[in-house]
Amino acid sequence: MTTTNDLYYINLIIEGNTNAFSVLVDRYKDLVFSLALKMVKNREEAEEVSQDTFIKVFKSLRQFKGDSKFSTWIYKVTYNTCLDRLKMNKKFYNDVPIDEFTEHQVKTIDNALEAMELEERKQAIQDCMKLLPAEDAFLLTLFYFEEQSLEEIAKVVGLTANNVKVKLFRSRKKLTTILKERLEPEIIEYYES
Repeated sequence: MTTTNDLYYINLIIEGNTNAFSVLVDRYKDLVFSLALKMVKNREEAEEVSQDTFIKVFKSLRQFKGDSKFSTWIYKVTYNTCLDRLKMNKKFYNDVPIDEFTEHQVKTIDNALEAMELEERKQAIQDCMKLLPAEDAFLLTLFYFEEQSLEEIAKVVGLTANNVKVKLFRSRKKLTTILKERLEPEIIEYYES
């Protein structure tokens, strides 16, 4: 998936070959759906957001200037579509209190997670991320799972890279709070001693 390859299809679509859009949809549909699901936390809503996202992308394809990666632009459209959907439905976020963690406590959580089997760890993180507010889950997904840079995420959410860094830090703290509450107490006690 290169930007040059994306630009080729974008140019075909702009020139009138609307069938070329299916290539871009196939390329990005899983990504858009997974990001939408992280934010709206409902499969049907995520499917609708995905559909709305691709309609918006198609209608505004001429506005894509190519100064960033096409994937970054799609992230941004997905993000904004999710925010619109959440506002429309007046959903309430799950607020997780942020405790002040010492470096030792955060390290303890990391050590406890490393002790789990890989599948258990992945499942634990996925379960806990579902409990995060939509924006936090979205940012963590882009940074850790989609491996987007701070600058790329900043373009998606319309903030500075420093603001994204602060939000990521807070999101990680919230996730740490949830993980600490959900991990087996024996594991944590083992690593704290």
